[in-house]
Amino acid sequence: MTAVESLRCRECGRTYPVEARHVCDFCFGPLEVAYDYDKMRALVSKESIAAGPPNMWRYAEMLPIHLPSVIDLSPGFTPLVRATRLGQHLGLDNLYLKDDTRNPTGSFKDRVVAVALSKALELGFKVAACASTGNLANSVAAHAARAGMASVVFIPRDLEATKIAMTAVFDGNLIAVDGSYDDVNRLCAELASERPDWAFVNVNVRPYYSEGSRTLAFEVAEQLGWRAPDHVVVPIASGSQLTKIHKGFHELGLLGLIEDGDSVRVSGAQAAGCGPVATAFETGADSIRPVRANTIAKSLAIGNPADGWYALEIVRTSGGAIEGVSDPEVIDGIRLLARTEGIFAETAGGVTIATLCRLAAKGIVRRDEVVVAYITGSGLKTVEALGDTVGPSATIKPTLEAFNALTSEEINI
Repeated sequence: MTAVESLRCRECGRTYPVEARHVCDFCFGPLEVAYDYDKMRALVSKESIAAGPPNMWRYAEMLPIHLPSVIDLSPGFTPLVRATRLGQHLGLDNLYLKDDTRNPTGSFKDRVVAVALSKALELGFKVAACASTGNLANSVAAHAARAGMASVVFIPRDLEATKIAMTAVFDGNLIAVDGSYDDVNRLCAELASERPDWAFVNVNVRPYYSEGSRTLAFEVAEQLGWRAPDHVVVPIASGSQLTKIHKGFHELGLLGLIEDGDSVRVSGAQAAGCGPVATAFETGADSIRPVRANTIAKSLAIGNPADGWYALEIVRTSGGAIEGVSDPEVIDGIRLLARTEGIFAETAGGVTIATLCRLAAKGIVRRDEVVVAYITGSGLKTVEALGDTVGPSATIKPTLEAFNALTSEEINI
């Protein structure tokens, strides 16, 4: 069963049938899924969720799909890690990390793609497609292979080598484009009009795709014992993930599963080399000015974020903040997280941790708050970003004498 009611324009409120459609015909505003929350309330409870599978499909009745259409690589229900050592370093008493490096293809994109392509199958599509900065490409190729769908994935040609290999190995169609992600995205928007029989997960089935990120709120609340955190820190690329995490906490409050879903403060993290939302927040602007990306955090390198304005509004109204951090800070964030908590994050995770460091230093993230930082992808995908900042502590001959000759600078125990 599903509690989906319609698609609804986020700008003018007009409603549309549940089909492959993402833009309002009247005002060209983005569409999102609207639910009948009375019906959803009758379908779900803490007990029914706990009885579900140990993955995101435990929330199936809260998602816009019918169960027979599910493509199951078992994404979600990833660990919520109590980050005691990192918290001590930052002066935070109740810091948690949502570790989405543990998903099937190593990023949170498995959540959104599982929903999008399950819905695509339900709507009769046979071809899966997307524009991607890497993680989405990996996930679309993997889920399409699992479902027996053809896939056509478009990426900027200068992506990290590991992300290219992780997409190509699934033997779909991988098209490298000589341009930025925004160039790739424009091409896919044009192709979606030319190829209406293809399911572009971040174009014509985007309303369903984006709903998968709500599970990042559902899981955190459940893992905290059915309570909302006080503050979350979320990386911003298109801005969709941040808006849907906020929506997820709000819905849990509507359903009576947590006490106050609207009390969560939401902060955003961007790389300074592609930080249009951070710039708008800092300057007090009411619009997002597109930029040309220039950062090692390629998974966040969207210069014209589709949901940027909505993310900005949520951060402002919730009492959060947005920071744009430099590439050296990103590397420092990756290494700080690794040495304190044993989690190896990709560059987007470095952006999140570097932003958390700034927010804690400024007192925006407070010591007594229950804070959750979202780590959305594995560092194995972006190893080259570390360059020569990591390597052996020393190189020695295979003798005891050589080891004993190491200085305190070479080995620190």
